[in-house]
Amino acid sequence: MNTINLTEKTQSGLSFADFDTVIDGKKVSLFRLTNRNGAEICITNYGGIVVSLMVPDRNGKMTDVVLGHSTIDGYLHSPEKYLGALIGRYGNRIGKCRFTLDGKEYTIASNNPDCALHGGIKGYNEVVWEARQSDTQTLHLTYLSPDGEEGFPGNLKIEATYSLTNENAMEIHYRATTDKATVCNPTHHSFFNLNGDGGGEVTNHIVTINAPFFTPMDDKSVPTGEIAPVEGTPMDFRQPTAIGLRIDDDFEQLRFGRGYDHNYVLAKDFPGEYAWASEAYSPLTGIAMSVYTTEPGVQLYTGNWLNGFAGKEGHRYDARTAVCFETQHFPDSPNKPHFPSTVLRPGETYTQTCRYQFSVR
Repeated sequence: MNTINLTEKTQSGLSFADFDTVIDGKKVSLFRLTNRNGAEICITNYGGIVVSLMVPDRNGKMTDVVLGHSTIDGYLHSPEKYLGALIGRYGNRIGKCRFTLDGKEYTIASNNPDCALHGGIKGYNEVVWEARQSDTQTLHLTYLSPDGEEGFPGNLKIEATYSLTNENAMEIHYRATTDKATVCNPTHHSFFNLNGDGGGEVTNHIVTINAPFFTPMDDKSVPTGEIAPVEGTPMDFRQPTAIGLRIDDDFEQLRFGRGYDHNYVLAKDFPGEYAWASEAYSPLTGIAMSVYTTEPGVQLYTGNWLNGFAGKEGHRYDARTAVCFETQHFPDSPNKPHFPSTVLRPGETYTQTCRYQFSVR
């Protein structure tokens, strides 16, 4: 790890000292990435959490566009445990907390009604990753997820590399291998507010998603297995649409999620294609964010379950004050054979690339 001056503060106002601790016998720190434009990303190796992300608005004012906490203690006691974190071993939900692989049934601990969410009771969002900052723009995080952790088979070696490009993009590259057949579906869970952190509801954000289909869910937020067209429904974001325009429509899927909390089936020419997935834009600040991914899906989540807790600078995080774009394979894929497979076997290498590209209008 690089030597860190604990008395120093970041552009976003964070103190390195407030993240300097030991958890589970492992050193925890705050790392800062910067580029030639003055953009800044601050990341802690606890959970691989993106704590702040500073990009310019249309007037050149540097603006923090992610929700978070100002201290490590804030994350340890946060009502929202996935805030800005890396998610695994399996992002999103596994129905009934079990799946069968090669004839053997595996059970994952339940941490959500009748399902396992984001890896079980203690997912990758709550572990300390080994960290190595190779330069001012790149942070490498690695974790060995042991066989049987949260019920998942196989020792999974996973690396997530954060990069801040000179084009003001945050890139995340994942790589994983296993010594036993397993399922692997990591993702990233930043809660974005392009009005700026603490900028109120994101219902003003204009969103576009390159997806003609989505996977409807039941009342436990687990996919039914159907792949349904978005056309003619409030789920259709193929054209730029304000989040708030239809979020309260009398539509069963929106009632189930208290708003948008759904997996979209991205339009892809071939599996694994790295392509544009979605965009969000704030008319208030002029900040736009385009998402690119190799994954087949993206989860649109409009922060419907945020409960008004305090975050950075005392900002209040109420429902719908953030939007998430979680690039992923589909929820409950291990139990839906017609969904793209998440199985990883010995000798194979899992890879994923996700890019959050920021610009202004």
